[in-house]
Amino acid sequence: MNLQILLWTSLLVYAVVMFALSPMATTAAEFFSAKEDGKREISTGFLVGSVVISWLFAKSITNAANLGATYGLVGAVAYAAWYVTIPVAGLIIYRLRDRLGVQSLSGFITSKYGRLASLGFLTAILIRLFNEVWSNTAVVAAYFGSAGSPAYYAAAGAFALVTLGYSLRGGLRSSVLTDAFQCGMAVFLLVFALALVMPDAGVEATVTSGQWTLKGGVDLLLVGLLQAFSYGFHDPVLTDRGFITEPKKMLRGYLGAGAIAAAFIVLFGLIGVHAHVTGLSVGEDAPLRVAEAFGVSVLAGMSVMMMLSAGSTLDSTLSSFSKAVVQDLGGAATRPSARRTVPLEAFSRWVQRRDSVRLGRWVMVVTIVIGSLPLYAGTEILKATTLSGTMVLGLAPVFLFWFIDRAGPFAFHLAFWPGVVVGVVHAAGLTPAWLAVGSGDYAELLGTNLAGCLIVFAGFGVGTLLDGWAETD
Repeated sequence: MNLQILLWTSLLVYAVVMFALSPMATTAAEFFSAKEDGKREISTGFLVGSVVISWLFAKSITNAANLGATYGLVGAVAYAAWYVTIPVAGLIIYRLRDRLGVQSLSGFITSKYGRLASLGFLTAILIRLFNEVWSNTAVVAAYFGSAGSPAYYAAAGAFALVTLGYSLRGGLRSSVLTDAFQCGMAVFLLVFALALVMPDAGVEATVTSGQWTLKGGVDLLLVGLLQAFSYGFHDPVLTDRGFITEPKKMLRGYLGAGAIAAAFIVLFGLIGVHAHVTGLSVGEDAPLRVAEAFGVSVLAGMSVMMMLSAGSTLDSTLSSFSKAVVQDLGGAATRPSARRTVPLEAFSRWVQRRDSVRLGRWVMVVTIVIGSLPLYAGTEILKATTLSGTMVLGLAPVFLFWFIDRAGPFAFHLAFWPGVVVGVVHAAGLTPAWLAVGSGDYAELLGTNLAGCLIVFAGFGVGTLLDGWAETD
């Protein structure tokens, strides 16, 4: 069968299955909180599967495989370091819910650090979600044609519309229920892929591939570990699921999901390690090139895997973007705070006069349209992880030190905004060369993140002192 026919048939079957699995949400509790009949919580198994598959981004699978192709096993493990953020987020959210009765992270930011802090936090969230739209559709589109080709853009548009279509039906509930199927299929396809590449590369050669040095990829591993204490908090695809079950169930689910997702990423990275061991040239898309080397049927199977992982992330992105705008940003003005923000209050009043589910669906439509625009700019997908992670380093002290009563607006702003500046400076290529740690490809990024962590934690400490003095006065 012609490859294009096989690929488009796979996309059609995927669309039919996703629409069949997606329920029609009629209440805000179903659409924004995934509650069955507006009341019943999802099970721990559904929660674990949902967190795992929604964080096995298509771009992450591609990045892990690319790094495996470049650095061997070290590269795959390095990318898995970011998945430490799942149990970190789970533990902090558990404490916030158990000790303070927090119902959302934006609500916590508003009540503790003020409405301007909440606005900055929500802006970071929206930028993060914006990146997830183009970066995941781009990975799927690459299987249909080279970047910039008519087939590439047609596949990107079709995949985006399919995901938007079933997401409009059920919001977060559609996302969680389809995640179960997507997760099961991803496991099957992963086993299928590893059964092909492992005998060809050899277990011993795979395990011993690469060098555990800064130059050999350990510099990126350290970046991932540094960002793990802040990265997850600006991703509502992860954190929204922390509030849809009771706290202890959520914590168990997040601890298990973190371990499983990290293991999955390392195993997906072995696809790239195969290329590293066998000397296969893969460029910037290791899964695609390795699949091509095994023939049309394997290439089609890999494309389905990418549809599953990209779809689970993209539908979660749409539901999270919708909730962030309608419930978090739209409801921010109703939360207690010492500071008034007139534009935010006006927006909140406008939102509350409308049907929240209908408005949420319109937000999804706008998100998919605007979020697809960077496809035309040729942006590198790895930057969607490393750069946004650097820009939100300031969230680490904000959430890790939630229990410091004196910390308030000064603490937030002196931690968060300097972190954003550090990320922007690095993105603009203006980081001083002397900051580099080691001589590897990510030496400058590692140095930037080490310096950034020192700056944001120091800023939080100074801000806490200022908050204490302001409260005394």
